[in-house]
Amino acid sequence: MSFVRTTPPRPVEVASVFPELAPLARPAIRLHPRPGAPSVMDSSVGGPLLWPAGEPWPHCEDVHLHVDTGFRQSPTEVRLDRALQYRRRPDLESTLTPEEEALKERNAAWLAERLEAGLPAPAECPVPMLPVAQLFLRDISLLQPPGQADLLQILWCPYEHDPDYKPATALFWRSAAEVGDVLVRPPAPYEADYPGYVPEPCLLAPELVTEYPNSLDLSPELQEILEDWDRWQAGGAGLDYSYAVYPREFYDTHLGDAPGWKVGGWPPWGRTDPYPRYCTVCEAQMVPLLTIASFEWDGDEGWVPQEDQANAARSHYAGQSPAQPTAVEVGSTDNMQIYVCPTSPEHPHTDLIQ
Repeated sequence: MSFVRTTPPRPVEVASVFPELAPLARPAIRLHPRPGAPSVMDSSVGGPLLWPAGEPWPHCEDVHLHVDTGFRQSPTEVRLDRALQYRRRPDLESTLTPEEEALKERNAAWLAERLEAGLPAPAECPVPMLPVAQLFLRDISLLQPPGQADLLQILWCPYEHDPDYKPATALFWRSAAEVGDVLVRPPAPYEADYPGYVPEPCLLAPELVTEYPNSLDLSPELQEILEDWDRWQAGGAGLDYSYAVYPREFYDTHLGDAPGWKVGGWPPWGRTDPYPRYCTVCEAQMVPLLTIASFEWDGDEGWVPQEDQANAARSHYAGQSPAQPTAVEVGSTDNMQIYVCPTSPEHPHTDLIQ
């Protein structure tokens, strides 16, 4: 990776104040995606995949919820519109670069060819899936691939699906060394159900951190300990009395699971209470693999990497928010969790909007 991001130290050392939580510490890797131009040999979000030319590109064959609102765009159009928005200034007229103009013309020609050919409506045929993330084991040490695999590729369908109104996801493990000729121009969906399902290409700055569970994942006894203000004071946490009524809220905001895109660690909760998810093959309790986040931080800037703090504090006029570098939004600005079986990563995965 070509750049570094560093999470600031937590304001309280959790295991020192609450030794009961020490056994629950888990490693996680914050991915810190940032806009860039990844290649097929990079770990990335929304970048090109190291995909074998001879292997069929995954398509979604589910039933797609399709209401013609007139606002849908192709992924290319979504990204070109963003490029204009990110450059927009009150005193300047925004224009596309020559390369972007050429891309716009190719996209328009592709759409026209599709219409002239009388192809089925997008929701009536298999939909090519979009790359979401590509993670190499050399960069993301917490991955536990099967066999000789050292590369994880995640894609999704840019339509919402019943019954949970979320994109359908697909996971592929492979050995990078076994990929010969690479697919140069994978098929693209005719349109995206929503711009938030079209990730911006981002490079990654993986950072290993230690996480503790969201308080909802704790037993009632441990939740009660977090509510005990005297324990906080006796442990030398040094919190001001504004947190005396809701010390557990301080824990969840500043000390528990980290926000943003990450591999491993603990899941964020809030939309629902935690509930275990079990493998459909062996019935093992599944574990978090990847968190796909709408925001890298939201409200609590204590999680902002040290290298981003000056940028995060600036005003951004109609530009790309530093807290949302991927431009992904799932649910109502929520997170999508992808879970895998701990006994075999080749067993079917599951996902959850949280």
